[in-house]
Amino acid sequence: MAEPILECRGVSKHFGAVQALYKVDFEVRPGEVMALVGDNGAGKSTLIKGIAGIYPFDEGQVLFEGKPVKIHGPKDASKLGIEIVYQDLALADNLDVVANMFLGRERTQNRFIIDESSMEAAARETLAGLSVTTLQSVRQVVAGLSGGQRQSVAVAKAVMWNSKVVILDEPTAALGVAQTRQVLDLVRRMADQDLAVVIISHNLHDIFEVADRITSLRLGQAVDLFTTSEVTQQDVVHSITAGEMKFVPGMEKEGV
Repeated sequence: MAEPILECRGVSKHFGAVQALYKVDFEVRPGEVMALVGDNGAGKSTLIKGIAGIYPFDEGQVLFEGKPVKIHGPKDASKLGIEIVYQDLALADNLDVVANMFLGRERTQNRFIIDESSMEAAARETLAGLSVTTLQSVRQVVAGLSGGQRQSVAVAKAVMWNSKVVILDEPTAALGVAQTRQVLDLVRRMADQDLAVVIISHNLHDIFEVADRITSLRLGQAVDLFTTSEVTQQDVVHSITAGEMKFVPGMEKEGV
């Protein structure tokens, strides 16, 4: 079994008196889909934003490819090969698919002229590599795309920059049945290409469709790590709602 490519060891984060994360361990390996589950306020977003460097952790350690790293912002995360697709997708509706995939990273000729043909070819290649076949043209304006197509563009944008870890925040939220199927198939294809994929979702049916393992958070603590094939949805629900914690918020912590 492959070693974790991304690993958090004992990471904590507080905002004033609120302990958002407490000594959380988390990992994901190349070629696997790791699901991150928990109720609202469990700490899922804080953990992901800590990995992205948006909310630096107060304590603990982050390792990437087995080496300790300091991530001070999204650019540091991107340099390592960590890309995050947030729920709002961060796409520009008035631009086409190619322009969105290269937004802020445009290729140029002679330093001043945008290399449209090279960008279009790269966009087509990335989408084809992910077997995205629902787009009529990479020159379609994003505003005219369906929810599933928009999610596919956001994912393709994330994986085309030599990414090694792709984190997806609620990728199937507000999608119909057919569009959800497209996105879940895309998630599995990414893992099949040896990418490490983290999927955050409240939809346990979707998670059991694609995830290899599941990390459960409860009130800022990691309470369980499951192998998906060995548990039921009821086991995961119990972990989310009643999983055993290291300490109860508002009471004295370990070692204090």
